[in-house]
Amino acid sequence: MATARADAPAVATRGFSGTQGFARGSRARHGLRSTDADNATLPATEARTRDRVLQMVLERGPVSAADLAKRLGHTPTAVRRHLDGLLAEDLIEVKLVRSPGTRAGRPARQFVLSRAGQASLGDDYLGIARIALRELARIGGEEAVDRFIGDRVDDLGRRLAPAVEAAGEDIADRVRALGSALADQGFAGSSTTVDAGPMTVMQLCQGHCPVQELAAEFPRFCERETEMFAGLLGVDVRRLSTLAAGGHICNTHVPTGRAAVRVTHR
Repeated sequence: MATARADAPAVATRGFSGTQGFARGSRARHGLRSTDADNATLPATEARTRDRVLQMVLERGPVSAADLAKRLGHTPTAVRRHLDGLLAEDLIEVKLVRSPGTRAGRPARQFVLSRAGQASLGDDYLGIARIALRELARIGGEEAVDRFIGDRVDDLGRRLAPAVEAAGEDIADRVRALGSALADQGFAGSSTTVDAGPMTVMQLCQGHCPVQELAAEFPRFCERETEMFAGLLGVDVRRLSTLAAGGHICNTHVPTGRAAVRVTHR
């Protein structure tokens, strides 16, 4: 039976160079909070708890109510009350998730950020950025857009590289380091080890993307980022899902069966 272990992510607010403005509407620590109108009806401690539940869904989703209660030190009943409130605000949604390697039984109810919840992380400059990229495509063609996107992703890669290189040659260690580095850059990054019989693979997850809506229109963002991950890790990787394409996370499949190849970022 397959088992999974998720390494704890951190959250920050950096992201792609030149796109920090997209996060200026962020709330709380990421700055993610439930709406002021909803929190106005709650005692201060209850409002803080609801924000913590929402933050944990961002960092850990898909995550169950029981797991949230355990991590936050609250009763499942209290956590479900806040989850119901966040569902009513359309900041989170329910995913039915079946445990890896199992087919029988009912899928478990788990929670992830909704599209509205992702949007609440901030997109103040989304409209002008979309217009600028369209104008760049009109003037310089797709090659100009590709160069622009490549420069942004390469810059992110240079900022991620030191942490990955410091992890050594082991692929699993490099993936964990990359997940933590992505978290530090504002992507709610994490890594999960999946044991499936004789093979062990890892999944690199991102719970937030500061250019999600742009990447939906310009998928080259996701393609170049995947290429950058492969270069940093020294193995071929495969994207299983992206936020831009409607997934609840960006999920990258990483094989861990061979040695890493060092890549120098200029």
